[in-house]
Amino acid sequence: MNKTQSIAVNASEITPPELFYNRRHFMQLSAGLTLAGLLPFEVLAGDKLENVKTATDSMTEKLTPFKDVTSYNNFYEFGTGKEDPARYAGSLKTRPWTITVEGEVNKPKVFDIEEILKLAPLEERIYRLRCVEAWSMVIPWAGYPLAELLKRVEPKGNAKFVEFISLHDPEQMPGQKSPTLNWPYREGLRIDEAMHPLTLLALGLYGEVLPNQNGAPIRLVVPWKYGFKSAKSIVKIRLVEKQPITSWMTAGPAEYGFYSNVNPEVDHPRWTQSKERRIGEFLKRPTLPFNGYAEQVAHLYAGMDLIKNF
Repeated sequence: MNKTQSIAVNASEITPPELFYNRRHFMQLSAGLTLAGLLPFEVLAGDKLENVKTATDSMTEKLTPFKDVTSYNNFYEFGTGKEDPARYAGSLKTRPWTITVEGEVNKPKVFDIEEILKLAPLEERIYRLRCVEAWSMVIPWAGYPLAELLKRVEPKGNAKFVEFISLHDPEQMPGQKSPTLNWPYREGLRIDEAMHPLTLLALGLYGEVLPNQNGAPIRLVVPWKYGFKSAKSIVKIRLVEKQPITSWMTAGPAEYGFYSNVNPEVDHPRWTQSKERRIGEFLKRPTLPFNGYAEQVAHLYAGMDLIKNF
């Protein structure tokens, strides 16, 4: 396995400030795109996150452009097309917002989003995102490890898994009017996966508050797993003793397993996973085991058959 290279990157070096932090430019550009029917105003006119520190282990890979990150998404709550979330997510109201953390914990709690924003120092972390459909991105997320939230509710010894439940509101999320999935969206991790320092509770990207179409106001990012494992617009987190049944396991149990680790040796029935196309590039590249994070996470699965436990 190749070790992920690391280097500290200043926020100003990631994206030209004149493109992403100039409010007047945002308004002019997004207005033009709205008239063209391409993107809603909310896509580019995001609020800047304050007090975000650059993580010391940021990757050196070229970032996927902000425009692509915010206009090419899987978020079935707003439709099955890749452009649907950017077109329709403006209906989502992200304030007020609360997240209930309950189940096998000593201190269940309802967290307000403003409290979550201040729960731990926000860091910018550059992670690869690999979709099961064999495309990928490199995104500078802002957030902190999920463990920072979970340790505050004191998981009990019998808490073996963590279930994530997304907002269910068809009026705000028109894609939920279609029975594409059994709503609300549900995902899950093993407790050691959830507590791993790479598992990010994301509140922003590219130095801005998380856009609606990318899972606002709070989502999960689990970089060594396929993208659908990173639940969006989370409203409830449950710590449980038994493995939860996730939305995609229900929809296609032969196609979507609970673990869904990025594995070039296990193909999806409709897509090869041996190669991927980075958004913005023409040529495909080999898919890395665990999406390139094998050194950090492979030990979690020691002795497991990752073909059977896909």
